[in-house]
Amino acid sequence: MPDRHSSSHRESDRTTTNTQTEELTGALRLPEAYPHKPESVGFGQTQMSLLFFAGEYVYKVKKPVNLGYLDYSTLDDRHRFCVREVELNRRLCSDTYLGVVPIVQVAGQYTFEGTGDPVEYAVKMRRLPQDRMLDGLLSRHLATEAMMDAIATRVASFHLHSESNADISSFGDLSTIRRNTDENFEQTEPNIGITVTESTLEVIRDYTNGFMQAHEPLFAQRLTDSRIKDCHGDLHAAHVCMTDDICIYDCIEFNDRFRYGDVASEVAFLAMDLDRFGRRDLSRTFVDSYKRSSKDEGIEALIRFYTCYRAVVRGKVEGFKLADALMPEEDKKTATWLARKYFHLAAGYARGSGMLIVMSGLTGSGKSTIAHELQRLLGCTVISADAVRKQLAGIPVDEHHYDRFNEGLYTPEWTQRTYDEMLTQANAVLSKGGCAILDASFLSARRRSDARQVAAAIGSRVLLVECVAPYEVMLQRLQARQAGISASDGRPEILHGQMETREPVTEFGIEEHMTVSAEQDTTTIVEQIWRRM
Repeated sequence: MPDRHSSSHRESDRTTTNTQTEELTGALRLPEAYPHKPESVGFGQTQMSLLFFAGEYVYKVKKPVNLGYLDYSTLDDRHRFCVREVELNRRLCSDTYLGVVPIVQVAGQYTFEGTGDPVEYAVKMRRLPQDRMLDGLLSRHLATEAMMDAIATRVASFHLHSESNADISSFGDLSTIRRNTDENFEQTEPNIGITVTESTLEVIRDYTNGFMQAHEPLFAQRLTDSRIKDCHGDLHAAHVCMTDDICIYDCIEFNDRFRYGDVASEVAFLAMDLDRFGRRDLSRTFVDSYKRSSKDEGIEALIRFYTCYRAVVRGKVEGFKLADALMPEEDKKTATWLARKYFHLAAGYARGSGMLIVMSGLTGSGKSTIAHELQRLLGCTVISADAVRKQLAGIPVDEHHYDRFNEGLYTPEWTQRTYDEMLTQANAVLSKGGCAILDASFLSARRRSDARQVAAAIGSRVLLVECVAPYEVMLQRLQARQAGISASDGRPEILHGQMETREPVTEFGIEEHMTVSAEQDTTTIVEQIWRRM
């Protein structure tokens, strides 16, 4: 069972450590430190915890840190929060949390569950099956609607029986919610230009404040309906394991404020994360199933607000990692792009419409490479002309099919059919508020205008990315492509035909059009596109 712990707020910019923690970490990575003597010990860490993976068990040790929103400074604090973690997590994952165990030091050797005065404490857990983690299932395209129904039923039952009282209900008051959202924006500001652009944050802020101002009665009704509960607080895909009983683990124990809230916010958290994986269909299934199970129709009006809120929280928390002196640089790069993905998602909720990126350029100019890197980093859906053309023709996507320029699958009729299908698929993504990337040459003004009109009809933003490259570079790429496995059938004769028929871009305004050069590395190009998005 990994700990991919996240929290909602932070008042300090840097984690702390000490010599004892480093010494303890090294000692507890040795198999002899464990009573069952595992063959090896895996190790991981977050800003707040050290994790030791020892055979069938995981031991979680809290770091002696004070991050503002949590305080693990003293041994008594850490012990108290270990106990609290076990108690709270047994609500949704009873068989996994085995208890709190001491760590003692005897003759210079640290050991778990030994006798003597504790020098530290750990939460002991059974290790959950990695292949049943929901985030992994989503990544491998194995998550199903039936799974969403089961999770929704489990969460609805949990919420039905969760504690609610006057103190807990106060956290659903609009003044408290406004304080939380304001804090999010304040704590995000140090990372403007790094994890979120100023214009994007302003869009999110305006939507958030406007929604609260316009819907005061809606928030008041949630209080009247007793929908403010002691929830899990951190319900995203990485904390759901699809065991027979569905284990939802790693709830927030360190600050009640982040666990108390409207059940709609909790439902929106997982819905947002499903959207992040590009599974808006499963997100919708989960929300609808929860409504049926809980008979809480009122959450529908709040889902968009809270998905936006939760995306901002996750983006902010990923941004906190950039100030962690103990975080490796590679991990910081990963956190930067993950934060950007969350803020991009939040902006989509705020605008209420999707984003269309139209890749344009000659074959071999680098369009597909850039498109798929954007897909990897920001979670956009790539709709490729090469793939769509072959799907329409019933040809395997990775099978080369060579026709002369303007012949076979490349006749004007086939090409028009391909572009029409691409726009149909893009429309489906945009109508759900997603980000779609059209990966095709788009060398004619008419086809570019058609794409622009699809976005305009839905109210989606649009950006045309025109890719250019030296002729020799494109030629070299096409020759290499023919020798490999690729959906693209681009080759020199296609390039030459395109060069003779392409039309200059005049349909897009300066804010909607940018040119990128293949002479720059992909990372630099993607960074430039992100800043324009």
